[in-house]
Amino acid sequence: MLMTACILCACEQHTNPLLTSSELPYGAPPFSQIKSSDYLPAFEEGFKQHKKEIDAIASNPEEPTFANTIDALEKSGQLLARVEGIFYNINETDADDVMKETEKKITPIATDHSAYITMNEQLFARIKALYDKKDSLQLTREQEMVLDKYYRRFVRGGALLNSEQKKRLIEIDKQLSLATIQFGDNSLAETNAFTLLINNEADLAGLPEDIKSAASERAQAAVKKGWLFTLQKPSWEPFLKYADNRELRKKMYLAYIHRGDNNNNNDNKELIKKILELRLEKAQLFGYDNFAAYQLDDKMAKTPQAAYDMLMQIWKPAIAKAQEERDDLQKMMNESGIEGQLEAWDWWYYAEKLRKKRFALDEAQLKPYFSLENVRKGAFLVANRLFGVSFQPLKLAGATDAQTESSPNVPDVYHPEVSCFEVQDSTGKHLALYYTDYFPRSTKRAGAWMNNIVEAIHLDSMDQDPMIVNVCNFTPATATTPSLLNLDETRTLFHEFGHATHGYLTQCHYPTVSGTSVARDFVELPSQIMEHWAIEPCVLKQYALHYKTGEPIPDSLISKMQAAGTFNTGFETTELVAASLLDMEFHMQNNYKDFDAVKFEKAVADKLGLIPQIAFRYRGPYFNHIFAGGYAAGYYSYLWAEVLDADGFEAFKESGDVLNASIGRSFRTNILEKGGSDDPMTLYKNFRGSEPHPDALLRNRGLK
Repeated sequence: MLMTACILCACEQHTNPLLTSSELPYGAPPFSQIKSSDYLPAFEEGFKQHKKEIDAIASNPEEPTFANTIDALEKSGQLLARVEGIFYNINETDADDVMKETEKKITPIATDHSAYITMNEQLFARIKALYDKKDSLQLTREQEMVLDKYYRRFVRGGALLNSEQKKRLIEIDKQLSLATIQFGDNSLAETNAFTLLINNEADLAGLPEDIKSAASERAQAAVKKGWLFTLQKPSWEPFLKYADNRELRKKMYLAYIHRGDNNNNNDNKELIKKILELRLEKAQLFGYDNFAAYQLDDKMAKTPQAAYDMLMQIWKPAIAKAQEERDDLQKMMNESGIEGQLEAWDWWYYAEKLRKKRFALDEAQLKPYFSLENVRKGAFLVANRLFGVSFQPLKLAGATDAQTESSPNVPDVYHPEVSCFEVQDSTGKHLALYYTDYFPRSTKRAGAWMNNIVEAIHLDSMDQDPMIVNVCNFTPATATTPSLLNLDETRTLFHEFGHATHGYLTQCHYPTVSGTSVARDFVELPSQIMEHWAIEPCVLKQYALHYKTGEPIPDSLISKMQAAGTFNTGFETTELVAASLLDMEFHMQNNYKDFDAVKFEKAVADKLGLIPQIAFRYRGPYFNHIFAGGYAAGYYSYLWAEVLDADGFEAFKESGDVLNASIGRSFRTNILEKGGSDDPMTLYKNFRGSEPHPDALLRNRGLK
């Protein structure tokens, strides 16, 4: 039961909803009642409660048992976890200045709190006592994994360090937390700072009508005349793909790749150096040569070299294919009357023209069949056929039945663009609440992701189903058309939905191993395998319906999509592998004296033989995944997991039915329900029968 507290605001009494039990169905957060000023006192109370619970566990005079130590730890900190889940989701999607200040205030407190736990000698002694005799405790496999994770967490949190080392580790973690927050804030500011306002309609030549309409509406919203383009993906990507004006494409491209590298107040280059130095020092405190070795020690790959070797197996055929593609685009550009060398800002433009010429396939032909609503229904369809789940839209407060289906359950959402669904099993049993937040905002960071707003826990009387959100930055609707997605956005929706599926189907009891709480290089398997169904013909025919006529996508277009399926994959694979290798190189160094991020990046590009027409998918100064997120020395995991997902999807293909419910059930029971409750390779082999091989990935990408 959450404690109740009252806060006096101005001249009226305000009850902090974060500190009271929610009265909404399933305990859903009452977002509309939460004020930004509520978070700080809620965090303070959460830290206070959790500390008290930790002290009680650590000082328990009884001999350590799994129940009075590990179970007790898993049950502790529920208020803090709930506040964190709500706060960090809003902070990434719709934060104001008060929340940003709150983040800066609570970050060092959170670091101290974490250190208080992991460096608690009494508590660690209890965990170690259990760990040392774990073989005699008759634990379930899930409990074994939980105990192992706790022991590792405490060791990696400094439990075995001496007092001076512990003190320094706390300081390092504080500095890292603040530096990564600043990196993300700078990146968002850089993204929002650039706009391209076009007043001459002739400069819009080549752009589809829906892109022009969106740009016009964007300009109107900014109280400007003309057409406004930004560095949000739904804006910059189609501009580079369709705009005939080469100079404007160059301007847009350079603005995009120089984010965080403009020698202004939002420059990230010195922050990169600081973050890397701190990470190295942290790794060396634990006896590792570099941060990559520290990071991968508890991952599937185990060592940086293993990850690096896997990446190089993909790099060689990828760069060879990209060079062929470059030559084709160079030829097309020259034949069109443009002399000189193909440049990076030309690639999207001529690739789209070549796609149209070679396959008679124009992305503009496809988009009318991929309205966001129908694509989401397609993802729901796949989950229903494979895993036996259904999604009931919940009526929002103030909504009419015309807006959404009626339901007795009335959730609350944190923004008008957010939708909410109840996830039910085939028996009608409630599994989770699923929120979707799909469109760009100036307050939302770039990219796409899944978050747990509330994590699942099923221990004794403590029973809480998960609440999950998918956040994206898709092309919004215009005054004349609904939100129409391109194929990349369609795959992204399925991808993030795969993460959500991993979260809402968990059958684990313990939050430490529940849902997506798995090794970083395993977590992308459920998301990436889901992408395959997005473009399967039998699935397309059911969800890819023309937004005006309701007619399913014609076979002729599907055939063209399949024929063009591996078009431009040299480019796509090269930029992805290059970014993965850059991340690994950043974190495999053991000396950052006189380190220059831009010079280092160029040296890596030269070492790899990266062609100038292709940049790293993310350059260092805006590589949020590794400098503001959880993927440091871990961006390789997308490709590591793709080896798994390509091999895993072949199980469905080999059966002759990509919607084979029996194989879907096996994937659900062996992978999705299990979370991190067993070794990831064991889980995979239980599903597939053998370890995966990179050949499946190469075949899938048309590189073999």
